[in-house]
Amino acid sequence: MRGVYIHIPFCKNICSYCDFCKFLYNEEWANTYLDFLNQEIKEYYEGDKVKSVYIGGGTPSSLSISNLNKLFEIVSHIRTIEDAEITFECNINDISLELLEILKNNNVNRLSIGVESFNKKNLKLMNRNHNKKDIFEKINLCKKSGFKNINVDLIYALPEESLFTLKNDLNSILKLGITHISTYSLIIEEHTVLHNNKTMPIDELLDYKMYKHICRKLKKKGFHHYEVSNFSLPGYESKHNLIYWDNNEYYGFGLGAHGYINEMRYENTRNFNKYLNGQYRLNELLVSTQEEMENEVILGLRKLDGISISEFHERFKKDIFKVFKIDDAVNKKYLVIKDDKIYIPEDKIYVMNEIINMIL
Repeated sequence: MRGVYIHIPFCKNICSYCDFCKFLYNEEWANTYLDFLNQEIKEYYEGDKVKSVYIGGGTPSSLSISNLNKLFEIVSHIRTIEDAEITFECNINDISLELLEILKNNNVNRLSIGVESFNKKNLKLMNRNHNKKDIFEKINLCKKSGFKNINVDLIYALPEESLFTLKNDLNSILKLGITHISTYSLIIEEHTVLHNNKTMPIDELLDYKMYKHICRKLKKKGFHHYEVSNFSLPGYESKHNLIYWDNNEYYGFGLGAHGYINEMRYENTRNFNKYLNGQYRLNELLVSTQEEMENEVILGLRKLDGISISEFHERFKKDIFKVFKIDDAVNKKYLVIKDDKIYIPEDKIYVMNEIINMIL
């Protein structure tokens, strides 16, 4: 069963590390954008029921009340199963009782909140405008408003960050009492403020130590490390993101969105003017069986429980051991075979990309 990703490319301020498709918020532009988002959905949505809807960005919570009402009117035409996961991304500064009431009234049942850090220096470097007090107040407001399924993002391995700072951030996140944590080691991407300022990445060994500490600490606190960067309390794994990692189909609507429908992967334009002229798609690629098998491995091995041998055979009618160099990696202890699963052991997941290159 498919999912839906909807991209809202507006932000009230631009974070120094972000290379996603985004613009400074303008209510009139956003209103016009939503008109064309509606047209794109009408043109490409096939009317099937989906298991998840993820509204991301950009910053969806930057929209005005009028914009939000218009957005959810558009989303209401997407058919969902009864227990569908509906996720909405928020910035701490945008969270209010009014916003949360709108979200609840429109069946949003999962929040993903950009905390990123509690450290003043880190927040300033990332151009985030909240503080530690704001984070605790707004997360508590979400919980009091009835939201149980809450993800927070943590960015670590920032320039000059110490292991001590990371430990403090992680301890603070655990005090929030949330159900899901996404952790991202900072990558300095081109076309970002950090890249333009010639910011240097952190030492690779320190990055690794931070990652190992995150894994150990969250596991000790009862979190399930189910994907290389994601941890959840049992039963709160992201249904939407699992669609990606299980190599299943999903719609991508909006500027810069990606999708995978009817064996075709596509990327939408990031050009605002082209989008407003109805030129939604930048490129489309009909994926070959070989490419799909490779995607199955690349995406599936991100999950800690890995790839199902029998499901691979059922989907592709091929023996995974004859398609990829699985045995070599197993002999070198980079992969484990247990029951029906092939997976990367947790102590090797940090070098996942090297292992995948070895297999392919």
